[in-house]
Amino acid sequence: MVVSPVHLIAAPLAAAFLIPLLNKLYRDAARVVPGVVFLYNLSVSWILVNRVFRSGPIVEVIAGWKPPFGINLVMTPFSAVLVMLVSFMAFVIWLYGFRFKRSLKGGVVMYYEILQMMMAAGSLGIILTGDLFNMFVFVEITGITAIALTAFYRDRDGAEAGFKYMLLGSMASVFLLLGILLIYTQTGSLNMAQIAERMPAVATGVKVTALIFLLISLGTEAEMFPLNGWAPDAYSQAPSPTSAAFAAVLGVAAIYALARVGFTLYDHGTVSGFLIAMGFLTMLFAEMAAITQTNLKRMLAYSSMGQMGLAMIAFGIGSEAALFGALFLIINHAIIKSLLFMTGSYFIYNLNDKRLRALNGIHKRLPYVSFLFALGALAIVGFPPFSGFWSKFYILTAAGAKQMMPLIIGILAVTVIEMTYYLRVIGRIYFAKEESEPASHKPSIQALVAMTSLAVLIIVLGLYPDLIAGFLHRASMFLLDKQTYIQTVLHLS
Repeated sequence: MVVSPVHLIAAPLAAAFLIPLLNKLYRDAARVVPGVVFLYNLSVSWILVNRVFRSGPIVEVIAGWKPPFGINLVMTPFSAVLVMLVSFMAFVIWLYGFRFKRSLKGGVVMYYEILQMMMAAGSLGIILTGDLFNMFVFVEITGITAIALTAFYRDRDGAEAGFKYMLLGSMASVFLLLGILLIYTQTGSLNMAQIAERMPAVATGVKVTALIFLLISLGTEAEMFPLNGWAPDAYSQAPSPTSAAFAAVLGVAAIYALARVGFTLYDHGTVSGFLIAMGFLTMLFAEMAAITQTNLKRMLAYSSMGQMGLAMIAFGIGSEAALFGALFLIINHAIIKSLLFMTGSYFIYNLNDKRLRALNGIHKRLPYVSFLFALGALAIVGFPPFSGFWSKFYILTAAGAKQMMPLIIGILAVTVIEMTYYLRVIGRIYFAKEESEPASHKPSIQALVAMTSLAVLIIVLGLYPDLIAGFLHRASMFLLDKQTYIQTVLHLS
């Protein structure tokens, strides 16, 4: 099977444009086609990941114009891990939402699935592109589709959340474009490898200004404090599968873009202190806000922001061990937070109430869903033997190796806050007196398979982290090796 990274972006984009036609020929095409496309992407990702780790990075030349003159896609060990993760999570989220909102009419379902595929294609494009302007294009694709999905239900709260996202997203786009313009005027290139090669010769003032613009724009997408005001409303108002996709697809692409700028376009030392400081502030603000929430989805949204903050801290530390922990954290965040949003959404679907107090005693009606939520909650705060333990352990170990004791104490203190509100929710589910009798909406077979597969991964990766440790170590080392990236793209394509 001859495949290339182009297929990962082209397949969902082409299918998104073909769905309206296919839906006229087959009534359920809008539901089925995305699954076929995501399964195809998953198989392509598996083939390409194996090729990258066996033979080295893949540089895909578009239209015969080699870098730095033409557009190119680059799959390194670092990006390969995240491509595989996004492809897998896109398929699992589609499976979970296969019969999502049975009452929705065919046309509405069609629009929803088109937007989901566009967001997945844009996220994969951000991870794969080797061109700074095309990163901007893919950021715009993901942003527009995410705004539309946030306001999907067209109610007052959804419209307000979508407008807030659009306002902040538009400002982020302007800053991203200004940063790219500054870099282009100084380096004469949009290819990230060539920019990295020429960046040392750029005047310090211009470099710093461009970096500020890039960090503001990409930090907005990566839910960095104080640019993350859109996230709680977007997570809580978007359709349930989309909330999971924001964490597992969009969030992964955003944090990748931030890391690529910090480690490839610039020297890591330039952004190290900034990422640690802003990551800790993001984590602290998010967890303190989460503990005050009375709305389940908003609590999970703030928790997601806290996880992104911890990932920024790990990238800021910048050692191979810290990057290993950051990648492990990103994988855990995508898997665990998706499980929490999926199970939490079934609570809301049955209760028709997003308030935490409505969860009292719900385990009696939804025992299996309650068990999966509790498993995800314990995993996300870092209880062993679940996978979430290892990512926090490696990040704390990396901070210890750098003798960052105040940072370690801060992370542990914030983790106690996180542990408090998750255990409080588990207490409501299992030990509080049931206030109302929820409806009997049992999960579909597809949803059960999706949620169970994520739960199994949480347990397996917790018990056997070495299953992916080798891949993550190689990915971490390649991200640190800027010269190899430059050589690969510019001279070996």
